[in-house]
Amino acid sequence: MTPDVPGSPVTAAGQEAQATVVRAPLPPAGEPLPPAGDLTEELLSSAWWTDEMVLGAGIPIVEVPFVTVGGGIGSFVTVDYLRIAGVAPDRIRVLSNIDVPWQTYEYLTRVSQIPRGERIRSDSASRPDNIWGFPSYALAEAVRDRSLKPLWQVLVEPIWADYYTPKAGQVFAGLEREANRIGYQQMLVKGQVRMVRRRQGGGYFIILTPPPGTTATRRVAYKCGFVHLAIGYPGLRFLPDLQEFRTEHQDFHHVVSAYEDHEHVYELTRNRHVVVMLRGGGIVASRVLARLMDDREKLGLSTQIVHLFRTYVSGPHGPHAWSRRKGGNGFAYQGFNYPKSVWGGQLKARMRKLEGDDRATAYKLMGGTNTPWRRRWQAQMNAGRTAGWYRTMSGTVTEMRVADGQVISMVKTAEGPVEVAADFVIDCTGLEADIAEHRILADLLEHADVRRNPLGRLDVERDFELRGTDSGPGVIYASGATTLGGYFPGVDTFLGLQIAAQEITDDLSRRGFCRKIGPLRSTLQWLRWVYNRQP
Repeated sequence: MTPDVPGSPVTAAGQEAQATVVRAPLPPAGEPLPPAGDLTEELLSSAWWTDEMVLGAGIPIVEVPFVTVGGGIGSFVTVDYLRIAGVAPDRIRVLSNIDVPWQTYEYLTRVSQIPRGERIRSDSASRPDNIWGFPSYALAEAVRDRSLKPLWQVLVEPIWADYYTPKAGQVFAGLEREANRIGYQQMLVKGQVRMVRRRQGGGYFIILTPPPGTTATRRVAYKCGFVHLAIGYPGLRFLPDLQEFRTEHQDFHHVVSAYEDHEHVYELTRNRHVVVMLRGGGIVASRVLARLMDDREKLGLSTQIVHLFRTYVSGPHGPHAWSRRKGGNGFAYQGFNYPKSVWGGQLKARMRKLEGDDRATAYKLMGGTNTPWRRRWQAQMNAGRTAGWYRTMSGTVTEMRVADGQVISMVKTAEGPVEVAADFVIDCTGLEADIAEHRILADLLEHADVRRNPLGRLDVERDFELRGTDSGPGVIYASGATTLGGYFPGVDTFLGLQIAAQEITDDLSRRGFCRKIGPLRSTLQWLRWVYNRQP
């Protein structure tokens, strides 16, 4: 076992000044050269690595105290907190295969019909670019547009107006400003993370595969004391009938996911009569439906829409009269993903005390597919139902086939089987793959003592430490969608990612890695944010 280097991120994380690179020494003359910087069987099969094992494989080691894996908004807000807590950029590395933190999110919002000019589903004060939430999005929009309308909407929501939500472009512009302020590009390292393994002596090795042609070796090992995993959703999967159809027919044109680029569907509706079958009842389904209805209204189209719900909501529902969720016409209505008390009220405090089945039951009661209630959508759907170009049905698809250039879906309903013919099928069910289908998480499940929470995701502590992965003084944290089912429900939201980042930063301050963000520091740092100065 290799002794720790004095001042390394494992033995003295708070003292490390900058990232350093250690390369394997050349062997004596006459001896064979080490492998060309790639993983060996010894490394692949070992749960604990030593420095000699990594260097012996010809893999250079980069030493840096803190590494976040993912590079999306979850990584960004955690890095933002650490910078505000006084951590220098050269003590942080972001390992990612995307160029900017909002890249993946912007792609998903765009293909699910929320371009930059449309509004996303987020609260006015939930600003991932501003940990203080002030000025809020509504206030910033009011000042920019010289209009009191956003402030009035916040004041009277949701009784006399729909919930205020920011435009996607406003969110991305704020993220870009904050990324530049904290020096995000200075910390970013492009590449694909292959695995995270524990290091004998404490800490971790993270194996990165750099872009082709950028390094002399195929892999680079990042040696650190603290790891943060924010890798987003493990992946997307289809319902069995959809997957079977796409696999058998190799048809990715007529049967599409709302999370894929499917602009061709809307383009074709402009040129001829089209029947679209829409599947799903969440926020993405309502956005796709709104796009189809808007195009029909603005362009005078003849598009017909058949909307299939697996679970049809006909009215208010829930186990208790005081907590019943509004619903109707197939949709369950809720302003945000969860009740607002999840992010800072009685429900948040209660969830932190629940374990096992009790926590799973609580998630079931407050979760489920839902979408906001919007006045314009309601008026459009009512008009469509009256005119007959929009109809809903409840059931499950048992078979899909192609006939006469259309996709025929056999739908099992309470009244019996029904055939639905459509030119296009847009799936908005948004089913998520199991965490074991993600390469990094699968490796941790196999080579560490990682456990699953009551919902089958990563089991984390209340401070988001990933259980079963401790390595000496080293810690792995995880936040975002992969931790849904933990002590904090709203993990996959802007405010939820910030709450997780705050918990992680507070824990790191207790461990001596960064300063605590107290009232004085917070105020001074907010002023620096206002004047766009580095933390």
